[in-house]
Amino acid sequence: MSNQPLSNTRSSATGADLIAESLKRQGVKVIFGIVGIPVVEIAEACIAKGIEFIGFRNEQSAAYAASAYGYLSGRPGICLSVGGPGVVHSLAGVLNAKLNCWPLVLLSGAADTYQTDKGAFQELDQVEACRPYCKYAARPASVDRIPFVIEKAIRTAIAGRPGAAYIDLPADFIQYKTNEFQWIERCQVAQVPNPPISMANHVMVKEAATVLRHAKKPLIVFGKGAAYARAENELTRLVEKTHIPFLPTPMAKGLLSDNHPLCVAAARSKALKEADVVLLVGARLNWILHFGESPKWSSEVKFIHIDVSPEELGNNGANTLPLLGDIKLVLSQLLEQPSLPCLETSSPYVTSLVKTVEENIKKNIASTMTGDDTSILNYKTAYKVIKDILPSKDVFYVSEGANTMDIARSFFDVHEPRHRLDAGTGATMGVGMGYAIAAQIYHPNKRIVSIVGDSAFGFSAMELETAIRAKLPLLIIVINNNGIYYGLESDDYEQSRKSNNLPPTSLSPETRYDMISEACGGKGWLVKNRVELGKAMREALAIKNTTCVVNVLIAPGGRKKLDFGWMNKKDVSKI
Repeated sequence: MSNQPLSNTRSSATGADLIAESLKRQGVKVIFGIVGIPVVEIAEACIAKGIEFIGFRNEQSAAYAASAYGYLSGRPGICLSVGGPGVVHSLAGVLNAKLNCWPLVLLSGAADTYQTDKGAFQELDQVEACRPYCKYAARPASVDRIPFVIEKAIRTAIAGRPGAAYIDLPADFIQYKTNEFQWIERCQVAQVPNPPISMANHVMVKEAATVLRHAKKPLIVFGKGAAYARAENELTRLVEKTHIPFLPTPMAKGLLSDNHPLCVAAARSKALKEADVVLLVGARLNWILHFGESPKWSSEVKFIHIDVSPEELGNNGANTLPLLGDIKLVLSQLLEQPSLPCLETSSPYVTSLVKTVEENIKKNIASTMTGDDTSILNYKTAYKVIKDILPSKDVFYVSEGANTMDIARSFFDVHEPRHRLDAGTGATMGVGMGYAIAAQIYHPNKRIVSIVGDSAFGFSAMELETAIRAKLPLLIIVINNNGIYYGLESDDYEQSRKSNNLPPTSLSPETRYDMISEACGGKGWLVKNRVELGKAMREALAIKNTTCVVNVLIAPGGRKKLDFGWMNKKDVSKI
């Protein structure tokens, strides 16, 4: 990026030019969004500056893409939308960024300032609408303050715990004209540096090492906060030095390879229940980790919690030794402690966990062997075919859905950091296409494989056209069971429609999602068994210049009662 003075060959400049130059100065390389009045000029000015613009079909997906790009890049993803409904649609991505602690900046057009409160085109108090979900939300006081607000939004989004920021851009600011082109140069501010980082209190670090040394059944649990902090090297050193078993949360898979001999993800329930001391690294004791409470955890468990956010430490009343600071730095501090333990890999605790891992992996493999090559597929028989054909390296996984995502999480191994995205803290459906597009933009030379349920895919299926227009070689695998959680066989479905008692979880049988791809200029396959799936996968992987959809029909499941073990609630009286 050049910070050289602007050329003075132009005789005029606009507010849109100022916005584009400000974003360029802040290192922005790509913008996700949808244009319309009054933000078309912003997108055009950004493209003229060499900033890539990815035009979406729905602001939700654009904002999801920007939030994921922020997570992957470590700098805020930028989303551009129109005002009013465009902002409301984008709020889904803003909330997603807040929940996942990912840096995002939403820029939205707004009505002319002189039309405020007059019922203007798409008028909405957008700053206040966004404020509850943002670390910073503002409208520049004047056109020349736009660079100041952009700088502050970016700086705030990445400082401390990352999150979202919002900038309101009135139409008369965007369309402001001046004959003095050098005005843009005079308004500029310096690029936001990486945020300052700090170490933890050294006394507490020393105490943490001692607590780990005295633990009988220590466990390391790391989350996507550790992934965002790029702490994979420090975590690897810690595991290799201490021989403490570890398990990642879903989007932290790959910080250490899932094939690591001390990875106990396949014995998750046993590991959580037995641990007496847990080093919690960049993860939160929320619903994903059962709030740190029994019966999933031991009632006596003690947490050593490393996090950048002081409010998170000791959350939910957990017995916690807090280590506040940058995750990489705090782990480095911990590694310097001479009192760190080194577990014997032959200890009963470790061997018991490893044995359970091996047993569960064998059970998982055995469950993929049902039926023959022409039998109807289920989740695991389909996943085995897919896994056996996918390359072992340079694959980036996106996953969303209910059963589709839950089963895939334990089935597909990840070996590289930040190479898996899923519905995340918000359990947000509809993120798949936005995430896949963002991942491909960030990793142009890797294969993005998105394994999604048919219901989840329906939220953002038209973004296939976005991906195909952008010439992105995405591989979208739709696991199609005709429903949300469970679907119906065709005969049952038709009879239920006639009698007007169709279950609310039902979707149309055998919907041709592959044909949506073909209609948009991509490739598509409909498969019903192992042989067809294998053939489609090989053909799709050979295609490098457009998006492919493999529509995998599996057994619908029928009228089963919905039951999720992780949601089992305590029998607690309510006052």
